[in-house]
Amino acid sequence: MSGPTAHAPGAGQEPPTPLDDDDLALMLLIRHFERAVLDLFGQGKLHGTTHTCLGQEYIPVALAPLLDEGDYVFSNHRGHGHYLARFGDPHGLLAEMMGRQGAVCGGVGGSQHIHRDRYLSTGVQGQSLPVAAGAALHLKRYEPGRAAVVHVGDGTWGEGAVYEALNMASLWDLPLLVVVENNGIAQSTPAALHTAGTIAGRAAGFGVDHWRTDAQDVNVLRRGLAPLLDRVRRAGRPLVAEFATVRLGPHSKGDDTRTAAQLRRAGELDWYACYARVFPEQFEPLDRKQRALVASVVREVDARAPSAWP
Repeated sequence: MSGPTAHAPGAGQEPPTPLDDDDLALMLLIRHFERAVLDLFGQGKLHGTTHTCLGQEYIPVALAPLLDEGDYVFSNHRGHGHYLARFGDPHGLLAEMMGRQGAVCGGVGGSQHIHRDRYLSTGVQGQSLPVAAGAALHLKRYEPGRAAVVHVGDGTWGEGAVYEALNMASLWDLPLLVVVENNGIAQSTPAALHTAGTIAGRAAGFGVDHWRTDAQDVNVLRRGLAPLLDRVRRAGRPLVAEFATVRLGPHSKGDDTRTAAQLRRAGELDWYACYARVFPEQFEPLDRKQRALVASVVREVDARAPSAWP
């Protein structure tokens, strides 16, 4: 299955449809959490590096109700939104990143390497795909009806492990969903300079289904993906779901080489401004509430003692 022709995310789209308060609140929680993370890093209060998902928050929010606790979720270096959409736990995640008591992994995983139940993240590009394929094989054999979901970016398609995993997933009919958050830039390299052909063409080379969207409307995304994920579960056929999205912030902290014009264009495609404009009566009170929530999380976690790990 082929998706729409590639073009800028959000270009020429209809205004978004109304969201449930819970969905919008979750998107806003992720947005303000990420902003706080960048501020805390600037203050020297985080352990290790960090990469935010500013601009991409709607993707894990759209996926969240389609998954259950028995599904595996494999995240990447830009995974705070994936974790928050899965668990709604800003305190534990921030404590992990700050090395404070109550940290999800005792403060040794930091921003990128998180393990909780059936959720795992890694900062190593491409590493999660073969691991996810193995988890999908387990699910096929012992827990039919469940799926393994792995998040990757466009830059990850330069890793050989991606193709080894797709080969096995197709050969063995694995219930594997590959979520591609294609923001068009790998660290500082535009996709046109690092990817020959298309992701759709690469999936087709292994006989793997591909679905592409540039929508940012959570309801539209969820309706489109629901039957496809159901097929992954029932038929055990892998799927590559490609989301054309935008990265608003730097690759990690201050390492953004884009021009001012390119950054303005990215800002014009931001879902945050769109929802604020279209649904101000719903957006503004929820935005204030989540902004205040994140501020309280930062204060509370910052006041905790260091975690027990050295």
